[in-house]
Amino acid sequence: MSAGSLALAGIVTRTRLPHWWRKDPAELERRRRLEVNKRGRITAGRIGELLQAETAGRKSWLVIYSYELAGVSYEAAQDLTALPEVAAVALFLSGSTASVKYDPERPGNSIIACEEWSGLGDVDWPLRFGNRS
Repeated sequence: MSAGSLALAGIVTRTRLPHWWRKDPAELERRRRLEVNKRGRITAGRIGELLQAETAGRKSWLVIYSYELAGVSYEAAQDLTALPEVAAVALFLSGSTASVKYDPERPGNSIIACEEWSGLGDVDWPLRFGNRS
């Protein structure tokens, strides 16, 4: 009887446990932003435009930006939906220069803003994100 219970527990664990490990895509993106902010280096970039996209019935704001490192040009997009204050500022900055943080080990992994930092300069940090009540 003990072996049967153990086998049943193994089957339940095998089928249910992976669901506990899966992270919400928004949470994965938040962690990526914070990791790039923590490890990243800053370079100059240019804001292209802010686009509103809809995927799976969810509207999101994407900022398109570009930067250059060691003679290599990068163009990236960042979803600013979780950072509405940044999206509001970015809306008016098309064509402007901005600071971009990038991962020195993977220079294509970059951010224009996160919960603790903004390369746009006009957002009041950390008052808007760090001290929410």
